[in-house]
Amino acid sequence: MNIESKKRDVALVVDDSPETLRLLTDALDGAGMTVMVALDGAAAMRIIDQITPDIVLLDAVMPGIDGFETCRRLKRDAGLANVPVIFMTGLAETEHIVRGLEAGGVDYVTKPIVIEEMLARIRVHLGNARLTQSARAALDVSGRFLFAVNRQGHVLWATPQAQKLLSDHHGAQADDFVLPPALLQWLEQAKAKGSAKSPGASLPDNPQLRLYYMGETAPNEFLLRLSRESGTALPPEFTSELGLTTREGEVLAWLSKGKTNRDIAQILGLSPRTVDKHLEQIYAKLGVENRTAAAAIATNATRRNS
Repeated sequence: MNIESKKRDVALVVDDSPETLRLLTDALDGAGMTVMVALDGAAAMRIIDQITPDIVLLDAVMPGIDGFETCRRLKRDAGLANVPVIFMTGLAETEHIVRGLEAGGVDYVTKPIVIEEMLARIRVHLGNARLTQSARAALDVSGRFLFAVNRQGHVLWATPQAQKLLSDHHGAQADDFVLPPALLQWLEQAKAKGSAKSPGASLPDNPQLRLYYMGETAPNEFLLRLSRESGTALPPEFTSELGLTTREGEVLAWLSKGKTNRDIAQILGLSPRTVDKHLEQIYAKLGVENRTAAAAIATNATRRNS
């Protein structure tokens, strides 16, 4: 990607050193970017209230609000969550680098700044940010019920469909939704297991809404799929007549709704192998040989009892 484009990228440079500000302003302007400057974190926050930059170059050590705290405050705003922040400092110790990355930075350069290196890093991070924005736009158009949260459970972004479901459930804007403690614990377990092995989890006060972990899409950004489930079991009397257990009745009910074995495993918190075993028992008890015939029996049962 060329840093020069028809639309000039906007860079916010935050540093209390006039020499550094002058050096970067000249270099970025020469590379075709629009440059805004701030001498401290408070000034940077005031600027960002008025305009959203494409990238932020942030000094780590400043009087008042330091760069680490400034970055944390920026990242609390969902609209700024994916704006890349590059830290600049003379501190090269590992603990400071880690601290910057944990605050939400994507990169770390040490002073004195090498302009060619800085411009190369800017090109890379602007390109990555644009790819992320394009992918998100594609998800919006596809109509998927997806949203992302940070480690604290705060919503970073959501597709329009997910925003509506969360707003209907939460009674407020989706951006205000925060995962409750039980779901934060589930998220930690899901991250450890990975998306393919992680069972879904229901919202505590609305069992029909279930979350599924899709993976980590960026540092401190975790993608979740929201699903509205309904009719999670066959009528108890019908299940009993056929000699099915409660769990087998649930598996058969989801089968009749067209769910795959992997879908059923995620919904019920089982392994795909366990679902296969349940289906073997269901087929034997119903006297059928395949899922189509079993689904037809379940569908007829639901209609008779509705």
